[in-house]
Amino acid sequence: MNKLLTLSLMLFLSAASAFSQKQSVESLLQTNDENLQHRLDRLEKMVDDLMWHERLGDVAYVDKVYMYGPPKWKEKNPTALGAGNPVKFWSYLFFPKNLDTNKKYPLMVLPHGGVHADFTTYYTHIVRELVNQGYVVVAAEYRGSTGYGKGHYEKIDYGGLEIEDVFASKNYMLDNYHFLDKNRVGIMGWSHGGLITLFNIFEHPTDYAVAYAGVPVSDLVARMGYYDDEYRALYEADYHIGQSAHNNVEEYRRRSPAWNTHKFKNTPLLIHTNTNDNDVHVLEVEHLIKSLKADNKQFDYEIYQAVPGGHSFDRMDTKTAKEIRVKIYKHMNRYLKPENPINNLQDIQKAGYKF
Repeated sequence: MNKLLTLSLMLFLSAASAFSQKQSVESLLQTNDENLQHRLDRLEKMVDDLMWHERLGDVAYVDKVYMYGPPKWKEKNPTALGAGNPVKFWSYLFFPKNLDTNKKYPLMVLPHGGVHADFTTYYTHIVRELVNQGYVVVAAEYRGSTGYGKGHYEKIDYGGLEIEDVFASKNYMLDNYHFLDKNRVGIMGWSHGGLITLFNIFEHPTDYAVAYAGVPVSDLVARMGYYDDEYRALYEADYHIGQSAHNNVEEYRRRSPAWNTHKFKNTPLLIHTNTNDNDVHVLEVEHLIKSLKADNKQFDYEIYQAVPGGHSFDRMDTKTAKEIRVKIYKHMNRYLKPENPINNLQDIQKAGYKF
């Protein structure tokens, strides 16, 4: 009997050891895969940085500068060396090639979208259209952006201090370039960038003359309901929120524009959404619109009916997308007054091109 127990125990320990080794190998492979992905993101970022000059060099001066925002909201070790220091990040700057430093220019703040993403040449034609009109553009690679390694990636604070990073990029521009008009600053963004846009005007209502939010992420509570586990895991990671919406619904409400519309003052605001959006479901933006109305806020909006392109419907290079962007620019230009405003489709078709 004792021999049988001994043999059983040996078999159990052997199986447990094999299981533990398997887990260690799987963990090691996962870590290696994550590290490789960050390296690939860095490589992709370096290539894309070159592409900016290739694609915009004829109409714009392109620069990339290093700046900082608030300290991390969540320190793994609050007593460690460097804990509590400001978060450093890069921002892209675009200046019209014919810029005259004796004049004053409007500034456009352009936060990128994506949970973990970055500002890429995906926005080439939008930046060309802005620069051609006479805008200076700043696009922050706020905390959590990809292409800068695991450390920056894991500083993500979705709907949190990333908002202040973007605000810091605006302040940096006004502090460093005397030819910018502090009274003509606009902010525009799509998707996650739309959320950042909304929170910037909620938290800093006197700092922006006008705003546009396209297909903005508006309700993280609802979003956790209609997305899958892989997406939810991005928010539940230890370095991020660290809890599910089920376990801490208030934290997700705090990060959702639709639950914070009482903070909105009187910044001229235009909101667009699309009923066939395959990323930000129209129900999120409908909630935002209803909340703004319930709080008796003044704003403009349009719910587009199944325009081809879904989530990207007005950022594409199609005729329809350009026609919609004319509406966006007219809204922004009414308050920012660039030198060469886009007023129609013909203007937008030739913006920045040599014909």
